[in-house]
Amino acid sequence: MMLTLTPPKEFDYSLCFQFLKRSPKELLHTLHDKAVCKAIRIDTEVILFRVEEKNGLLIIDFLNGKATLSQQERVKQFVTEWFDLDTDLKPFYRMAQKDEILGPLIKKYFGYRIVGQPDLFESLVWAVLGQQINLDFAYTLKQRFVEKFGDAIQWNGNTYYLFPSAETVAKLTDADLLPLQFSRQKSNYSTGISKAFAEGIISKNQLTGLPFEEAKEKLITIKGIGNWTANYALMKTFRYPNAFPLEDAGLHNALKNQLGLAKKPGLDRVKTIFKKYSGWEAYATLYLWKSLESTS
Repeated sequence: MMLTLTPPKEFDYSLCFQFLKRSPKELLHTLHDKAVCKAIRIDTEVILFRVEEKNGLLIIDFLNGKATLSQQERVKQFVTEWFDLDTDLKPFYRMAQKDEILGPLIKKYFGYRIVGQPDLFESLVWAVLGQQINLDFAYTLKQRFVEKFGDAIQWNGNTYYLFPSAETVAKLTDADLLPLQFSRQKSNYSTGISKAFAEGIISKNQLTGLPFEEAKEKLITIKGIGNWTANYALMKTFRYPNAFPLEDAGLHNALKNQLGLAKKPGLDRVKTIFKKYSGWEAYATLYLWKSLESTS
């Protein structure tokens, strides 16, 4: 059973696929040639599907059985959110092509989109895992966490993992997480966020459709979710174009490189630079992050 999605002209599957390849420790999707396979839970069932590009279309193939019409629509929506296909990038490109920093980047990486995390719980916990450590170690923590507490299915000789549920993580303690090399703070934040989801204090549905500032304020009431984490989730899960992870070290390094500075710019200078990107801070950040690959 296959479905097709027609992506916008301003979409480059190969660049998004490259992002998905960034860590061999990633367990939540599996890459085969130019296709990506992923398992998601829809209600009580786990649906395994593959996405690949053919002749400018995205082909979704259901692997572990026949999906109902409702499940097909849920997977189509997931893939649409995953690759941010609904965002019209033409206004961003019109703005960016006149900019000395972004102009060369959008030309080089035209069609690159925010590869998101449609699951808000996963997005927030992943952001917490990545706080104040390098990306490789963050993936190590995530790998251990998913292997230990996530569900998995077997298909065609391969194992496909799902992110641990909020209900599962809410029951964990330091005794469960510290042996994985979680810091005590990451342990407390992860379980605290999980309890907020499990108890219905926060959910994706509650935030969907809210104005940006209101959504951010609701997120940062949860212990462990500060400005950076909230903006990261609002960028990756809800695709607010004005989400702005101001404190991000990678963003600061990218600006340092692009501007030829001797040291990273301070927060005030970053704010000043980003004034001209107002309304498109998330995509300006994305392309600056992408620029780091050519300097690493």
